[in-house]
Amino acid sequence: MNQRRSFLKTSSLAALSAPFLAFDSKKDWSLEAFLGTFEDPEAYWAMVRKQFPLKEGQTYFNNGTMGPTPGYVLDRMIHHMLHYGKEAATIDYRNGSGPELLSGYFPYQELRTKLAKIINCDFKEISLTQNATFGMNYVGMGLDLKSGDELLNTNQEHGGGFGAWQLLAKRKGCSYKQATMPVPANDPQEIYDAIFKEVGPKTKVIAIPHIVSTYGTVMPVREICAEARKRGIFTVLDGAQCVGHIPVDVKEIGCDAYYSSLHKWFLAPAGSGILYINNEVAPKIWSTIASYQWDNQEDHGFRLMQNGTGNPALLAGLDASVDFFNAIGAEKWLGRIHELGKYLRDGLKVMPHVTIQSSTNEAMAAGITTYSVAGISGADLQKTMWEKERLQPRAAGDNGIRHSVHIYNSKEEIDTALRIVQELA
Repeated sequence: MNQRRSFLKTSSLAALSAPFLAFDSKKDWSLEAFLGTFEDPEAYWAMVRKQFPLKEGQTYFNNGTMGPTPGYVLDRMIHHMLHYGKEAATIDYRNGSGPELLSGYFPYQELRTKLAKIINCDFKEISLTQNATFGMNYVGMGLDLKSGDELLNTNQEHGGGFGAWQLLAKRKGCSYKQATMPVPANDPQEIYDAIFKEVGPKTKVIAIPHIVSTYGTVMPVREICAEARKRGIFTVLDGAQCVGHIPVDVKEIGCDAYYSSLHKWFLAPAGSGILYINNEVAPKIWSTIASYQWDNQEDHGFRLMQNGTGNPALLAGLDASVDFFNAIGAEKWLGRIHELGKYLRDGLKVMPHVTIQSSTNEAMAAGITTYSVAGISGADLQKTMWEKERLQPRAAGDNGIRHSVHIYNSKEEIDTALRIVQELA
């Protein structure tokens, strides 16, 4: 009986570990592949697809929730964990590789500098966080708000975009308001007008998405931030869906704060996020989590990332994600996402039984397209796509489906999705 129990226990553990053993750590996941010459653009992107250990015969269309991690990034993370697991006793905490063992106490200036170049800011304006929700809370909890102050969101926020503001309204007696956004949104002026229709003399914070999570609408944030600055209103942008999806230049945008989850479109490991706070306003933001550097006035980004011991392998993965992004190049990477998004939208536009809820103004759209098909719920459409062709977008609301496309997707995969939608006419 003991042998049988032992066998069953071993078999169960083996079954649980089987998915994790599928990653080919012996494959060459280096960035050398990107140095080759490809006359055919589609051949280039087919090569890029091979840099992901995604299963063949399955198509992932849900990057708006979580991006799959490239093999190069996984390899760097696994190497990091194995190396420091084996070499723990050889590491001198004070004179050598201490930061690699702990994270959470160290400035990671090199990594922050690389990220700062991507969103155009000083590295001291960047904090490394776990995700967008952390960023929102660090900003919200750090502001000196008082009873009667007005806080403005939209009615299209993710929970990671409204939670802190609703909490602060209840805790501090602030007034919480939401501006109603148009659906679909095809005119930036309509969005601008909807925001400032709700703004009054007591409005202290405008906290809105740069890209709307549900519909993929790219908001006219530069114009909104410029007007808010004239009125002395603090602006916070939810960029959870943005970095690695569309160009992000925080200085050109002119916002006071910006946060993002890099595990989505930037394809970093889960638990990777950044928070930007403009140096002009950073001294006014209190630290939310306090450790050794809680009052560091020379490096506010470092001050606001005092989160104690974490997993340094995640930061090794984030660093590798920056290298992966740079190897392809921002223009090529972001351009491909928009190209595929437009390819999907163009295919859907000609189908009379399809209603596109996302923007069809290409200046306000990128890699997310949300649509509905007459006579079928979003959940059933998601199920149909999977059962017919192993395609995986994500249901959105009762009748919609949110369809994300990224650099590892192909036009042939989009054609397959369009064929299924057409057959449902």
